[in-house]
Amino acid sequence: MKTPKRLEPLIEDGLVDDVIRQLMSGKEATVFVVRCGDEVRCAKVYKEANKRSFRQSVDYTEGRKVKNSRLARAMGKGSKFGRKAQEEAWQSAEVDALYRLAAAGVRVPKPYNFHEGVLLMELVTDEHGNAAPRLNDVEFTAAEARAHHHTLLGEVVRMLCAGIVHGDLSEFNILLGSEGPVIIDLPQAVDAAGNNHASSMLERDVGNLTAYFGRFAPELLTTQYGKEIWSLYAHGDLHPEVELTGHFKQNTKPVDLKSVIRVIDDARAEEAEWRLRQADVQGRPG
Repeated sequence: MKTPKRLEPLIEDGLVDDVIRQLMSGKEATVFVVRCGDEVRCAKVYKEANKRSFRQSVDYTEGRKVKNSRLARAMGKGSKFGRKAQEEAWQSAEVDALYRLAAAGVRVPKPYNFHEGVLLMELVTDEHGNAAPRLNDVEFTAAEARAHHHTLLGEVVRMLCAGIVHGDLSEFNILLGSEGPVIIDLPQAVDAAGNNHASSMLERDVGNLTAYFGRFAPELLTTQYGKEIWSLYAHGDLHPEVELTGHFKQNTKPVDLKSVIRVIDDARAEEAEWRLRQADVQGRPG
């Protein structure tokens, strides 16, 4: 096929030898199957912000750190330079997440390179060597649904142990590879500790998995894995080998308002005493 313009720099720099075909075009990127030496990989070409249907929400970008203070100021002002920098940061978030998750043993495509707004990574294939289908294109038995649901909950846990929440996980961005499900599409991934929306996103991700696999195994629909996983994480009890139950007991113990008010009053009294001491010290002759 004719080489897409965005892939020309990769061919010129020797990172890609040939473009075989377009694999898919989604809301944020177009993916091509490419040949790199003796290997067949895929190249994810990110769409420009004004051509994407997925908008960068502050819910996703909250907590992301920009090392360069000049870039941070420009991004905050929304200048042309700042918007370009923000777009590059949005793209590199997926690259960073992929490397981090691959190192943690999470089932994601292996990243190889990120060049000129194009991510080169592993082409996930099925048992016949063809490009792996998305979950939403596959029908499952109840047993298969339960098995894949269990596997993916383990991947969600492993991701969270690595400090990352996918943020947009569903049957549309999980591939069924020859060795099981593989999680893809991570530019909106959030830092679990630095984002105030991480818990709700985690619960939504798990809820999406449960709703999808619950179509084939309805008993999954009564589980509460999302709340259970986040509770274990919040209490420091989450680890990759944790045994999940699917049950979550909400803390219904009423708040002791009198004790809370007492603590607040004590703190105010201590602050008032400190201010009086400071005023007394400052009022003494030198």
